[in-house]
Amino acid sequence: MNLEYLQFKDINLDDPFFDSLKDDYKEFRAWFAKKTEDKAYVFRGDSRGIDGFLYLKNEGDEVSDVEPPLPAAPRIKVGTFKINPHGTRLGERFLKKIFDHAVDAGVDEIYVTVFDKHAKLVELFERYGFVQRGIKTTPNGTELVLIRTLSDFGDDILTRYPAINVASASTYLLSLYPQWHTRLLPDSILLNEDTRIVEDISHTNSIHKVYLTNMRGVENLRRGDVLVIYRTKDGQGPARFRSVATSLCVVEEFRDISNFSSREEFLAYCRPYSVFTEQELSQLWRRKNYPKIIRFTYNIALGRRPNRGLLIDEVGLSENAYWGFMRLTSDQLKHIVSLGEVNESLIVDQA
Repeated sequence: MNLEYLQFKDINLDDPFFDSLKDDYKEFRAWFAKKTEDKAYVFRGDSRGIDGFLYLKNEGDEVSDVEPPLPAAPRIKVGTFKINPHGTRLGERFLKKIFDHAVDAGVDEIYVTVFDKHAKLVELFERYGFVQRGIKTTPNGTELVLIRTLSDFGDDILTRYPAINVASASTYLLSLYPQWHTRLLPDSILLNEDTRIVEDISHTNSIHKVYLTNMRGVENLRRGDVLVIYRTKDGQGPARFRSVATSLCVVEEFRDISNFSSREEFLAYCRPYSVFTEQELSQLWRRKNYPKIIRFTYNIALGRRPNRGLLIDEVGLSENAYWGFMRLTSDQLKHIVSLGEVNESLIVDQA
C-alpha cells in the first residue's frame, strides 16, 4: 500500500516533491525540522518518490494570524496538503482522510490556508463544502482561508459530505464481490485482506464510485438514497460469518447504458470511477450485459463490520431474501449504524 502515516523524522525532506513548498514558504525547512515526532500522510509513487503529503493538526485556541480571526474552538487545521497531480484523484483520497480525522476527533470545523494560484486545490475544497472566510497575510504572500463546518449540512450530498441525510432517502443493501470490494472502497479493507491490492488508481482514490450491474430493482435508485455495502463471502468459510456489511454510501445518480450516445461518452463517465479497465468497459459497451450503472459517494467505513449472522439475527434481514440488492427499512439502517459503531453526527434526519 503506497499510503503511509509516518513521523516527520522518517520523511525525506530532500525529496524533490518538497521543492515547491520550500519556494512558497521560506520557513518550511525550519518548520519541518521542528516536527520530528509529529506524523503526516505520505503517498509514494511506483518510483518510491513522494507524490502526496498531508499534515493535520488539532487546534483549540483562537486563530489570530488570519483576518478576521477565528474564535477559540476545537478544529482541525490542514497544515500542509500537496499532491503531484497524475490523474488518479489522490486529492479526493486525502480529502476523505481530512474528514475522517475531524470526525474521529469530534470537532465541527476544519480550516486550511491556500494560495489562490493553486486553483485546482481551491476548487477541490470548495466542491466539498469549504467556503472562504478570510485571508492570511505573511511575508510569503496572501492566502485564502477556507473553512468547512461539519454541522452545516447544506442542501447537496457533496457539500454535506461525509454526512448522510436519511430524512427522505430510501435505503438498500448492495453486494460487492471480494475481488472488487477493497479496490473500490479502500478504507473498508478487512483485517484479513492484503493491503497491497490498494493501488494508486483513480477508482481507489476517488470519493465517487461507479458500479455496473444487471440486478433488478437498482433502476429505482434516486439521488440521495443510502447504500449499505455488503461484501460477500471470500471462500474462507460460511457466508454467515464471512459476508459482512462494510460501508455506507450515497447515490448520486442512476443511468442506463442506453442513455449514452457513444462508447466514448460511456468510457468518460465510467473509467475514472469503475474497477473495470478501459478494455473491459469497451467489452461491456458492446455486450450490454451490465446495462445498469450506479454512481455513488463513498461516505463512511463502518468501524465494526456486522456479518450476515448478525444482520439476520439482530437486524432482522430475511435469510431467504435476495442479498444482491435488497430494500432496508429505516429501523434496519439505524440498527446497522449502531452495530457498525458509526459516529452519530454523520447520520442526519433533516427534512
